[in-house]
Amino acid sequence: MKKSKDLMSHRRIDHLHRKRFVYRRFPENDIPTETYYWGYYFKEGTHEHYSMFNSKAKITTYKSLKWHIITLRYLNLTLEENKFRKIIDFILDINNGFVTFTTNEEAIENFLHQALSSDFSSAPKNFRRKIVFKDSTGLSTKEKRKIIGELSGKHKEIDRDNIYECMLYINESNKKITIAKIANILKCSSRTIHRNMGGELKKEKDVLNISI
Repeated sequence: MKKSKDLMSHRRIDHLHRKRFVYRRFPENDIPTETYYWGYYFKEGTHEHYSMFNSKAKITTYKSLKWHIITLRYLNLTLEENKFRKIIDFILDINNGFVTFTTNEEAIENFLHQALSSDFSSAPKNFRRKIVFKDSTGLSTKEKRKIIGELSGKHKEIDRDNIYECMLYINESNKKITIAKIANILKCSSRTIHRNMGGELKKEKDVLNISI
């Protein structure tokens, strides 16, 4: 079953590659504080790192779907409107594994109109990231989690950005995200995680855990 799911995931992402559809982008304007062989560290964080469909989590709500459609348009501004619509249709097909629900045509048309008519004077809201890993580093998820923990300790930082990084890589390990696991990576108490997590990340944790 796992091999079947992995094959389907590869095929759906391969379709986006063949269409040269951008769903990931590294920061273009923000300058990293530190550069490593594996990636970059941004002391103040960056909102410019977009990395969609890079985890097992699927789109489970209209709010998330709206953000994906608008952000994907921002990343593919040069793509012709009809081609953009076709790829969104592919993403909306529940059989392709991107979404978990059958969508309402009127709502989707509204989201598409907003995306296609936007001048993007400002970039779509995005989670801030402090640690950005390069593609094809050869690092295992466990090694990435270790790096996150070491950098957080080095800079004496326990904030929502570090917590979000931990959540993503726990999810990548195909494990449920728990406060205890996050605290273990960041070498702090569970109380510290609760204090710094915030409501938005708690909701995101639930979304990521649904995919496991």
